[in-house]
Amino acid sequence: MLTRTADADWDGTLRAGHGVLHLPHGPDNEPYSARSRFTDEGKETNPEELIAAAHAGCFSMALSLELEQAGYMPEHVHTRARVHLDRDTAGYFIRAIDLDTEARVPGIDAQHFQHAAEAAKLGCPVSRALTGPEIRLKARLT
Repeated sequence: MLTRTADADWDGTLRAGHGVLHLPHGPDNEPYSARSRFTDEGKETNPEELIAAAHAGCFSMALSLELEQAGYMPEHVHTRARVHLDRDTAGYFIRAIDLDTEARVPGIDAQHFQHAAEAAKLGCPVSRALTGPEIRLKARLT
């Protein structure tokens, strides 16, 4: 079993505070804030952006594997994940995640590509970890 870790430090209250993320193989001391999380302001990252990055990366790798196992050699896969943060009476929650992927795959037709994309959505470890929100997928060939 593999274990991956990251650390987070937070100082102060939610609204007035600030934090720093420590990623062992990425940028260290990456700032994050409530301002960037709950408004369109701020230049720091936030947990939802990190979930989006993890999901987009994981899905792209899973799609590449699905395509290869089906006999196709993908040249390029690009995925954007949009994490939708919403609020109800209990507080904030992730309502949905939209995956929007484009791929350049010689010799594949749209039906086989859609099948591989759906299989990747179900098999991606990050998708499997995020079973609470609906994960919506838009996949197309370029």
